[in-house]
Amino acid sequence: MVEVVGDASRDGRWALVRLAVEGERIVSAEAEGLGRPLAGLTLLEAAAVGGDELAADALANALGPIFRAEPRPGRVAVALSGGVDSAVALVRAGPDAIGVTLRLWLDPRGPDTEKACCSPEAVLAARATCHRLGIPHVTLDLREEFRRAVVEPFMRGYAEGQTPNPCIRCNGSFRFAELFAFAERAGAARLATGHYARIVEREGRLLLARAADARKDQSYMLARLDPRFLERLWFPLGEQGKEETRAEAARAGLAVASRAESQEACFLAGGDYRDFLERHGLDSQEGPLVDEDGNELGRHAGFWRFTPGQRKGLGLASGEPFYALRSKPRSNTVVVGRRAALATGEVTARGRLHVPVSRAQVKLRYRSPAVNADVTPEPGGFRLRLDEPAYGVAPGQAAVLYDGDAVVGAGTIVPDAPETFRAARAFESQGE
Repeated sequence: MVEVVGDASRDGRWALVRLAVEGERIVSAEAEGLGRPLAGLTLLEAAAVGGDELAADALANALGPIFRAEPRPGRVAVALSGGVDSAVALVRAGPDAIGVTLRLWLDPRGPDTEKACCSPEAVLAARATCHRLGIPHVTLDLREEFRRAVVEPFMRGYAEGQTPNPCIRCNGSFRFAELFAFAERAGAARLATGHYARIVEREGRLLLARAADARKDQSYMLARLDPRFLERLWFPLGEQGKEETRAEAARAGLAVASRAESQEACFLAGGDYRDFLERHGLDSQEGPLVDEDGNELGRHAGFWRFTPGQRKGLGLASGEPFYALRSKPRSNTVVVGRRAALATGEVTARGRLHVPVSRAQVKLRYRSPAVNADVTPEPGGFRLRLDEPAYGVAPGQAAVLYDGDAVVGAGTIVPDAPETFRAARAFESQGE
């Protein structure tokens, strides 16, 4: 028998839940403000008990670390963010679903924590959706784990002159690893999420693929998922668009049908990443803006404020605009040049090919168009020779490879030697 305690506080109020648990059943409980007594219930049954919001929060904090349930073939664990997409995925999963929400670290000094997909408010919204449908909900408090696995590498990447994509790191490793581990503890055969992506079969293998609605496609953000996980993964929304999802939520009477979407990395809490980095220790020391020959053209307030291809914020007046080309962290220098100097013909990425390919369509940023490329495997990754130059390729961003709609490889772009930049410009000149 184990004894667990959960508490919660808000606006000067405090609630406490104390449970004695043997196996998967609650033997005794001290809890006030809940919709029914907990003694005699399984942990799964207790996760569906609502009541006073603060008491339900305390119960969730008690259940999260110890939750487990006997396996059932039809059970689906559904990752809930508190938004409309995951809520509709929950409805699609049916009455034997179990909802799970990850509470992740947010910048406490961010301007608007309610915009974050895993904020305390989002957790409450996800739990309310589950309980309204009579479905169990579990909250996993992973704030410190998330900070170490995602937030700290994000800050370290910028300090090293890169442009990291924290959402790809989160989805490609941290988030889904935690969700699959929970699904196993919960006895769920599958994990469902509200992402807009699909799973396709190619030559006997399952691969991630673009969503049917190109405007909402999230396959780029999910591209680093290990294909071995796909057999247990389900994207209920992959064949539809956002408008259909909101209409389905409204028909189901879900309160989140009109909830606004989160657009930025969740831990920024509604703020700008530059403000976040400055608040958390990156030095705003002034440094030089130089051209490729080393001539100083101006000054800046921190190299990490600039990413390759950036035009705004340089403060350089001239007829033909300048762009940030790259940064030199050790000397706090930003190298600038004309647009032609941004052209890159070859890209090296650290990652993996999910299937052998010699040609692919490549996306080098989430919003950038795909370009065709030759693909050469290398130890620990691959190298791309682009059919046409790409502009503003940034180390730290993801290179995602597609064959048709299927994701066939993904990796993190690594810095190239200066010779590669010169080769890229020569490549561009040959095409003029």
